[in-house]
Amino acid sequence: MGVQKDVVKFNVGGRIFQTTATTLANAGRDSFFGALFDDNWDLQQPPNNRQEFFIDRNPDCFAVLLDLLRTGDLYIPSNVPERLLYREAMFYGLIDHVRSAKWGPFDGNRLKLSRSVTGRAPGDGTAIRAGPVGGCCVAHGSMVHVFDWMLEEHPPINLDYQRVNDIGWVNSEHVLISACERLGKGDGGMGLFSSSTGDLRHKFNVVHDNQIKSYTAGALSFSADYKIFASCKGRSNEYGIGVWDQVTGKQMDFFYESPGWSLGDADKLQWLNESNCLLVATLFPRKDNCYISLLDFREKRMVWSWSDIGAPFTVDEKRVRDAIAMEECNSVCVVNEYDDLGFIDLRINGGSVRWSSRSRLLKGKMPDEPCYPKLALHNGQLFSSMNDSISVFCGPDWVLTSRLRRCYGGSICDFSIGGDRLFALHSEENVFDVWETPPPPVI
Repeated sequence: MGVQKDVVKFNVGGRIFQTTATTLANAGRDSFFGALFDDNWDLQQPPNNRQEFFIDRNPDCFAVLLDLLRTGDLYIPSNVPERLLYREAMFYGLIDHVRSAKWGPFDGNRLKLSRSVTGRAPGDGTAIRAGPVGGCCVAHGSMVHVFDWMLEEHPPINLDYQRVNDIGWVNSEHVLISACERLGKGDGGMGLFSSSTGDLRHKFNVVHDNQIKSYTAGALSFSADYKIFASCKGRSNEYGIGVWDQVTGKQMDFFYESPGWSLGDADKLQWLNESNCLLVATLFPRKDNCYISLLDFREKRMVWSWSDIGAPFTVDEKRVRDAIAMEECNSVCVVNEYDDLGFIDLRINGGSVRWSSRSRLLKGKMPDEPCYPKLALHNGQLFSSMNDSISVFCGPDWVLTSRLRRCYGGSICDFSIGGDRLFALHSEENVFDVWETPPPPVI
């Protein structure tokens, strides 16, 4: 029959509410209210011949969430604590509705600074990674701090003085951490941790010549078919890219580093869904030269590569700081320490960099501690950090369209996009910013 328009009554904590079945259906099948409908979206009757559904929950929060289902707009009165509302939204299965009402679909040109969070760990930040549902994790030395989408911090993950190299979200409940090996300790490598408790769930091994080896794990990446990729350095010749099954945790493959090339020291890994290849970038200053390649694990070969070895000497090409593949454009975008963008054609093996003067970033005051620029690609928009700001480029010619900047915190040492948010980690005070797109107006 479909959803009826009959009036439905609720008794929530002693207060009576009236709404329609159509309004309740806006909550979706997987919500508390969706469970009140049968398979044909016909509303079931209250139990025990009652006139209304009784719910022993907070009535003030229920009123806010019911209005959200009616209008799509979220208004939180001053007498309702936000955290209490979020807890009630989770009970009713409406947390995604709340998130969508608080910030809109991600658009780099419409981002607004929502909040800044001061870090609690000493030392410079290593990395920040956006979670799939709006949270993030931040690495400082041997510590990883995990925040949920409400930016409430969970118990930190302490690796006992092992320096963290990279972090990645496997899903909303687990984070993967790569760390350095400590000589004589036999530790390091990769571990899977609970994002809510910080407990170690699995340690990933590297097997070489049928023996488990200690190793340093570096850059991380994930594929759509549940594979984990990590750059690895061992004590003998197990240098290269390891592959593990995300479900079982077992090693599936290892792409060994060929003479004259660098894989185990990679700064960045990026899985390319369309070509089924892995981009591996080892960049200055980790190495004196820069190496960028595409690896095909099906054929166990390097199908494309670029390096500044043997190229005409220019300062710009010698100092590529980050790289990102852009499959739709058949190119790899790079950025140098002067914050110039360049493009390398993926259809030409070993081609040169085409530096784009039209994409040259705006120059500002140099901070006391400049950081290396970073790149990100999201929804057809290109992002590049430069000192204390992030620039957004759009269109086929990658024209500079907007800039994100705040007044304190120092240079941006890393940033990440996910869960419809952009997180930017600053070098001073370990503070990170949260940028969101405002929701569209409700008409």
